[in-house]
Amino acid sequence: MQSSDNNGDFDSLPDNLLAGISPNSDNESFNKLLSGSHFRLERIVSTGQATAAGEWYDQEDDEWVVLLSGSAGLRFEDERDVHELKPGDFINIVAHRRHRVEWTDPAQPTVWLALHYQIDQT
Repeated sequence: MQSSDNNGDFDSLPDNLLAGISPNSDNESFNKLLSGSHFRLERIVSTGQATAAGEWYDQEDDEWVVLLSGSAGLRFEDERDVHELKPGDFINIVAHRRHRVEWTDPAQPTVWLALHYQIDQT
């Protein structure tokens, strides 16, 4: 998988978001695909991981995420229910909305495409 640390300045060759995935990794992997002054696009691969007990993500940026394969449970601090995500499901998480990943599929890789962004307010 190609990645870019310089605003998308890499060869324009075809690639595949579902290629090069280790199905039995003990760690999540994060691959930055593109970035700019107000955004970062990354592929995240989870293999059964979840957010640590008692911890919540509280991010500075908005995040639009789509699940490409596998499945996951996403929970917001201000909601009781866990949202079960399947391939093709997407969600936009506004900045500072506290959330956590309750579970990801332990039987197959869960692949996310995440766009972290800031809307220019000027």
